[in-house]
Amino acid sequence: MSRAFLKNESADDPVMIPARAPLPPGLSNYVTPRGLVLLRAELAELEADHARVQLNETDETERTRQLALINGKVGALNQRISSAHVIDPASQPPHEIRFGATVTLQPKSGTVRHLTLVGVDEADVTQGLIAFTAPIARALQGKRVGDTVQVRTMSGEEAAQIMAIRYDAAR
Repeated sequence: MSRAFLKNESADDPVMIPARAPLPPGLSNYVTPRGLVLLRAELAELEADHARVQLNETDETERTRQLALINGKVGALNQRISSAHVIDPASQPPHEIRFGATVTLQPKSGTVRHLTLVGVDEADVTQGLIAFTAPIARALQGKRVGDTVQVRTMSGEEAAQIMAIRYDAAR
């Protein structure tokens, strides 16, 4: 019978640690001040989980597996925090799209969109937070109000005009 159908796990089984959002080789790990706060809060949460598992988990095999998973996540997170290069959006040129900018886009046929260029760990498309490594972010960087950019939508490529650029200290 395949191991996939067995519930029995041993402490020797490898623990799969979920990968963080990829950061392309050679690129700095840019983060907003808010992004660094979020990374540190995530680390504090993992440390609390570690303490909770150590105190409360009675099954030794499960405790070992959970601690290995948490330790792996902590290691990856510490690496991200130590490589973080904080960029204060307020220090960016106000009339040009750079890291930390919130951009108002008006597609030729569609509703206005607001996108903020953030670090890879802070990105959340549902909130309009776009990783600076994303294709749309790369297309926007260096542009100014009035410029037109090509954006990919569900219906294909579409032209959108940059209506506004702003830099908030925190979002």
